[in-house]
Amino acid sequence: MGNGAQQAPDGSKARRVYLLLRDEILGGVHPVGQALPGELRLADNHGVSRVTIRRALDALVTDGLVERRAGSGTVVRAPGARPTQIIGDFATLMPQLRRMGEETTARLLSFAYGAPPAHVAEALNLPEGARIQRAVRLRLAEGLPFSHLTTHVPEEIAEGYSEADLATTPLFRLLERRGVVVDHARQTVSAMLATPDVADALEVAVGAALISLTRVVFDAHGHGVEHLSALYRPDRFRLEMTLNRVGSQEDRHWEPVLADVAVERAAE
Repeated sequence: MGNGAQQAPDGSKARRVYLLLRDEILGGVHPVGQALPGELRLADNHGVSRVTIRRALDALVTDGLVERRAGSGTVVRAPGARPTQIIGDFATLMPQLRRMGEETTARLLSFAYGAPPAHVAEALNLPEGARIQRAVRLRLAEGLPFSHLTTHVPEEIAEGYSEADLATTPLFRLLERRGVVVDHARQTVSAMLATPDVADALEVAVGAALISLTRVVFDAHGHGVEHLSALYRPDRFRLEMTLNRVGSQEDRHWEPVLADVAVERAAE
């Protein structure tokens, strides 16, 4: 219990209730020390049977998020039982992700060379017949997994570092050692559901919602040098953005604060 591993119950209804209650607890809807609604009320709220509710609550107990107390019902546990959450600010996300690679640990899950998937070849603008080096890594903070990273790098660049290098050194460092001068990148953030292999690595339920970040990196000549697909556990990683209200009268609008970016990059 309390080890951070999510033990989603079998059955789509129980899994759905489990995920909804877990997200409410992690989001503070149910404060620490507060009892969850009773089984009958939960069953009515979610349109399921009490048996389904019990299975969902059993999974939450196993996760260490709640505990059963005689006379009090099912009570939300203290935050000490929950893992530290990694926080990224959109305005300084690139340097933060770089520091994250240096301040957390990684586990190399796979490493191979071959033909790139069509979407990767298109994103990197690779010529026909090009080969890439594909690596899958699991990044951990305090020994707990929070991100699943899949990188594709053109073979002529990747052959400059080994499987052992990638297991111990952030990819940005390896690219720099290879002489790559990174110029710009395109980055998108969305959401995805955990597939069985990713769910197993991140210790979440199959079908759990994950933060999805895709980044395509280019060098000073406009050549694609890296394609990254990153999946993050939302209970252990979140993205934040500071906004200022600017403009006058009808033209007032929200604008992201980017003042610290230059300072952060200069310190890399």
